[in-house]
Amino acid sequence: MSKSLTLTPERVAACCPPLAHEPLTMQQAEQVVPLLKAVADPVRLRLLSLVLSSAGGEACVCDLTGAFELSQPTVSHHLKVLYEAGLLDRDKRGVWVYYRARPEAMRALSRLVAPAEDTPAEHAPAGPALAGPALAESAAAR
Repeated sequence: MSKSLTLTPERVAACCPPLAHEPLTMQQAEQVVPLLKAVADPVRLRLLSLVLSSAGGEACVCDLTGAFELSQPTVSHHLKVLYEAGLLDRDKRGVWVYYRARPEAMRALSRLVAPAEDTPAEHAPAGPALAGPALAESAAAR
C-alpha cells in the first residue's frame, strides 16, 4: 500500500466531523487529503463512477479499459490507487480482475461532504463561532 494513503474511508468518517458541521483541524485535514486525492484525478473519478454504475455493481478491468484512451496497465494502475485508498474491493477471476465499490467507503465519503441538513444533529457545531465571525457577531448582538 502506498505510504501516502494511510487512512481508510471508515477511519476518515470516525476521525472527522462532516465538513458542514465544524471546521477540520489541520491534523484531520491532513488525514482526509489522501482519500480525496484518490478521487481527485479525472480518470480515477470516472473509473469509480463506471464501477458504481455497472450492472451488478462490479466491473472487469477488461470492460473498463475501452472507456479510455489509455493502456490496460495504466487503467489497472488507477484502479489500484482506488483500491489502496479503500474505495474499491477487487476479485481476481482467471486472468481478469473485477472491481466493486465498497458501500461503507461510499457512505463515509458521502457523510464527510454531506450538507448540514443531511447529517445527524449530534455532529452539529457547538455554537455560532464555528460558522464564521459575521454570524458570531450577529449572535452576540442579540
